[in-house]
Amino acid sequence: MNDASSRPIIAFDSGIGGLTVLREARVLIPDRRFVYIADDAGFPYGDWEEEALRQRILRLFDGFIAKYDPEIVIIPCNTASTLVLDDLRRAFPSVPFVGTVPAIKPAAERTSSGLISVLATPGTVKRAYTRDLIQSFATKCHVRLVGSQSLARMAELHMRGEGIDDEAIRAEIAPCFYEKDGARTDIVVLACTHYPFLANVFRRLAPWPVDWLDPAEAIARRALSLLKPNGTGVEPEHGDDIAVFTSGIPDFSTRRLLQGFGLETQVVA
Repeated sequence: MNDASSRPIIAFDSGIGGLTVLREARVLIPDRRFVYIADDAGFPYGDWEEEALRQRILRLFDGFIAKYDPEIVIIPCNTASTLVLDDLRRAFPSVPFVGTVPAIKPAAERTSSGLISVLATPGTVKRAYTRDLIQSFATKCHVRLVGSQSLARMAELHMRGEGIDDEAIRAEIAPCFYEKDGARTDIVVLACTHYPFLANVFRRLAPWPVDWLDPAEAIARRALSLLKPNGTGVEPEHGDDIAVFTSGIPDFSTRRLLQGFGLETQVVA
């Protein structure tokens, strides 16, 4: 087993959406190596039955933990976190896991109108975990859950530089905007790590201005709080961070995107 200062941080997502969190984590934790793992062979997670997806993620992590011996694991994916985070912590008790859940608590603290929307995948919307968050932190607010089947795919296309249809995106976000007793939605929680890459598109197409709440920095700060000091103060050499795709080698546009993030692509053995 490696010493803590040389063990990497794993960031795991269903696709490339978790790069939003990786970007923040690398800013706050520059003295660690990162292994970004995209389960693109299973993307999108919203299409899976819960038990099948749970078993898939647990099986994948059996291999990831053995191969990389991570100091900590970050799971930017809301769907995976709300489904399997507790199972992962039980299966690998020596590894700290930082999950991602819809940012309902900070939204409830910030809203002025009391009208909040949670834009998520259908899996996150239907999860009891999400409704428990509302009951725990937002009982004084009106929270609308909006599940999108298509936005994660659109975000991946957008991130690769491919064209997306404004009207299709407008239709996906339209349910987030509603009025009640003269008040309007003023916060939309981005409860999928893919969605922040579309935030500028959302702002342009929104019928009125809202706060698009991105939890990436909060997730990175939580990860930082669980790490022991490196002790060396030395940042890894450029190129030390890698990206692994469960399907093998990603397409050219994805590899180009990863190069922009300073990630070297490796093949799953």
